[in-house]
Amino acid sequence: MAEPLLTLDAVTAGYGATRVLEDLSLSLGDRESVAVIGRNGVGKTTLLATVMGHTTLHGGAIRFAGQDISRLPIHRRAVAGIGYVPQEREIFPSLTVRENLEIGARAGGGRGSGGGAEDWTDARIFQLFPQLEARLGNDGNQLSGGEQQMLAIARALMANPRILLMDEPTEGLAPVIVEDLVRILAALRDEAGVAVVLVEQNSAIALNFAERTVVLDRGRAVYDGPSKALQDDPEKLESLVAVTG
Repeated sequence: MAEPLLTLDAVTAGYGATRVLEDLSLSLGDRESVAVIGRNGVGKTTLLATVMGHTTLHGGAIRFAGQDISRLPIHRRAVAGIGYVPQEREIFPSLTVRENLEIGARAGGGRGSGGGAEDWTDARIFQLFPQLEARLGNDGNQLSGGEQQMLAIARALMANPRILLMDEPTEGLAPVIVEDLVRILAALRDEAGVAVVLVEQNSAIALNFAERTVVLDRGRAVYDGPSKALQDDPEKLESLVAVTG
C-alpha cells in the first residue's frame, strides 16, 4: 500500500498554551480529497493552520510526502508542496493580480518545486480562472469578493503544490459565484492531480465535493468515513455536527 501523502499522528496543537486539537489522527492519500465539517470553533481552521505550521504543536507528529514536517518552518512547508488558501484570502490589496501570482510562485521556491502533477503555468491558471486574465493589471482591492477568492486559490497553485488546504472558500459569496467556484474545485479534484482538504461550513457543498468527510468536534474527529453515508442519513449528520461532549 502506498504511503499517505499527509499524516497527522495523535496531534495536539493550538495557540500558545491553548490547545484546540486534541490527539487528532488522520491521513490523506496522494490526489485524494477530503471535506472537513463541524460547528464553529471545533478546530477546523486550526487543523489547516497546524498542517501549515501556524500553530503551536504540543504533541504528535505531522508527515508529508514521507518527511516529518512537525518542526519545519512555514516557508519550507510551502516549498515541500503544501498550498494554503486561508479564510481571509490574504491577497495583497495594493499589488496587481499579476504581482500576486508572481509572489505565489516565489513563495513555493519556483516552478516545479512542490512536486505536483504538472507545473501551473500562466496559461493553465488562466484556463481555470479566465476572469483573472482579464484583470491582470488590477490591484487586489479592485476585485470583487469572488475574484479575490479565485486569486487566492490561483496564487497558491502557482507554487505547484501537491496538496491544497482550503478554508471556507465559499464564505460570503453570492450563490452564482459559489456555483462557479464549486466548478473550479471539481476541476482541481478531477483533472489537476492536486489533493484537497476542504474546510466548508456548507455541509451540502462539502459532502458533494469529497467522497470522504471528517467531522470535528472539540478538536477531535468524531467521524471519518464516506460522505454518502452522511448524505443518506441527515439525522446522523445533524447529530454529529451537533455533538457537544
